[in-house]
Amino acid sequence: MSWEDWKEREKMYACWLCSFPNIGNRQLHRLSESLGGPEGVYFAGTEQWEAVLSPKQAAYLKEYTAGWRPKEAYYRMRKQGIEIITMKDERYPRRLKNIPDAPFGLFVKGRMPEENAPAVAVIGARECSEYGRYVAQQLGTMLGRCRITVISGMARGIDSISQEAALDAGGSSAGVLGCGVDICYPAQNRELYDRLADMGGLISSYPPGTLARSQNFPPRNRIVSGLADAVVVVEAREKSGTLITVDMALEQGREVYVVPGRVTDRLSDGCNRLIKQGAGVILNPEEFVEELWELREKNGDGGSLGLSGNKIVKEGEPKSVKAWEKTEQNSGKRNKIGRRTEALGPELAAVYEVLDFSPRSAEDIRGKLSGKYRDQQIITFLMKLCMENLAVQVSPGRFSRAGG
Repeated sequence: MSWEDWKEREKMYACWLCSFPNIGNRQLHRLSESLGGPEGVYFAGTEQWEAVLSPKQAAYLKEYTAGWRPKEAYYRMRKQGIEIITMKDERYPRRLKNIPDAPFGLFVKGRMPEENAPAVAVIGARECSEYGRYVAQQLGTMLGRCRITVISGMARGIDSISQEAALDAGGSSAGVLGCGVDICYPAQNRELYDRLADMGGLISSYPPGTLARSQNFPPRNRIVSGLADAVVVVEAREKSGTLITVDMALEQGREVYVVPGRVTDRLSDGCNRLIKQGAGVILNPEEFVEELWELREKNGDGGSLGLSGNKIVKEGEPKSVKAWEKTEQNSGKRNKIGRRTEALGPELAAVYEVLDFSPRSAEDIRGKLSGKYRDQQIITFLMKLCMENLAVQVSPGRFSRAGG
């Protein structure tokens, strides 16, 4: 048997072992180490299993194994474009190897994040504000342009907005799921799911066919933070589930940054609390990226960030934010929003400039324009801006800038 054939057999039995539901990662590691790998575990008996598992677990594993067809199940999974990567595989992410309760195996659709490239986890509120939407998009765009992988959970809101922005900017992203990688959750993110499978990766410690359940997400979150060099929180309420990921990130030794918000904004309570506790603060995406590179260079990881050599930066690609800005200027590219507002005409452009992410009434906007237009004219201008996706009506009579 060739080396490649042996590795394929090990993956086949790893698929069986990682699909067994009633066993933890530590037990999986111990079984594999003590019995010579997944294939050795498969052909061992109940007595050998009981050296690691409880009698009840061993009995359940025996029953489970009797109905499992390793070859059939493995190749059915492979036909779906899914593979399994265990800790013994050279492609297993080094960032994950040393985290507490490191996953024994990962099911992957697409590709794993580039090992030598920097990665940032962007997380936050599902029901985000237009301010949060705007910041997540700007941050994802900058990370994508600078070839920094965006890691997140593909949830609606901040997660998916940052991931979509990174892909739109020509970058890469990985979605870590709380279900099998053959299941799109949430269903409304189907387009992002397909893009990640094609341009990035979908990752899960749960076997194909596993449905999304609430208990799956806290363990999923440790992989989100574990795959990243730093974690960024864009919006989070004081008792948000996002803060569970922050706790895990700190336990793993990851840097945590937050986007500050108004003290009266409940969606920013969690972020502002983290600032008080000493988290890093992001004032703009450019400064954050520069700080991230400086941190990695100081820690001796500069080569992996494209600061020396070109491990992740292809010929002709910008190696820093400043280099990217210079490239953009030289190519004559201009800000997309700027081009759109200029094309609106002076009246609409003036109203747009007055708008903020804090909702305002037509009367407020008219006052800031020194009463130049009547209320009805302001309403007309605002509706036109909404049609251009430059403004949103947050509530009856109140409008804000569109985060997207």
